[in-house]
Amino acid sequence: MWESYKRGYKAYLQLEKSLSDNSVEAYLRDVEKLTQFLQESKTMKTPAEIELKDLQEFIKWVSELHLTASSQARMISGIRSFYKYCWGEKILKRDPTLLLEAPKLKRSLPDTLVFEEIEKIIGQIDLSKPEGGRNKAILETMYSSGLRVSELVNLRLSCLYLDIGFIRVIGKGDKERLVPIGSTAIKYINIYRNDIRTHIAVKPGNEDIVFLNRRGSKLTRVMIFLMMKDLVRKAGITKNISPHSFRHSFATHLVEGGADLRAVQEMLGHESITTTEIYTYLDREFLRETLHRFHPAFKS
Repeated sequence: MWESYKRGYKAYLQLEKSLSDNSVEAYLRDVEKLTQFLQESKTMKTPAEIELKDLQEFIKWVSELHLTASSQARMISGIRSFYKYCWGEKILKRDPTLLLEAPKLKRSLPDTLVFEEIEKIIGQIDLSKPEGGRNKAILETMYSSGLRVSELVNLRLSCLYLDIGFIRVIGKGDKERLVPIGSTAIKYINIYRNDIRTHIAVKPGNEDIVFLNRRGSKLTRVMIFLMMKDLVRKAGITKNISPHSFRHSFATHLVEGGADLRAVQEMLGHESITTTEIYTYLDREFLRETLHRFHPAFKS
């Protein structure tokens, strides 16, 4: 009996929320877990019949699956989204998720790289190899424009407006934004396009993709992770660094330099300013230095 609700919810996610296929599948998996719980507990209620206590039992059941707190929280978020749809469609008279509590999460920040560390990582690239020229262009682009890994691997030639210093990025939910790109990144993208990419036999369907592997196919997220892990090791940097660290550093350096938070939000492609606020983390030394420079009470 849940199949019709799931079909309606899927259409809502695709058409009204304009979510990507991966996001839609993730949300549907959350509802699938709820129906699995109902089947196992032999209480196959409709969405309208489910009460808060049922969902609390569901959370208890989920926690016993040994999922991480973040996975549990994401699943509960998916259930809330489903009930928001049901409420909008007048399938139920009251929303049982209103008082549902998710596990408390520690809001952790990825390690931030200082500019010298970013230069050191990029400096480990072997430019004598074709993939070296590509990797240099990749890392310069990531730091210059704060792209997510998924946005980087899906970047298209038709989205490059390098003559005016912008790239068009297709982000989460297929939302597009124009992002400035720096002159160094432009220089190495052009070197890659003109001297390296032209010698690759491009596989059908990948003609418009900017960064390709040696077989002419789009790069995977894992390839970017492994490439960066190798460079960080060679650079002798012991921080816990991932491709997201470049995005986080991009945003942190902007905020430290005095950039407007709304502008940073726009460049990062965040739907809500509250998501961007995590990037306003500034170390105490920077705050102290700022006070000594600008606050009358701290000036000698």
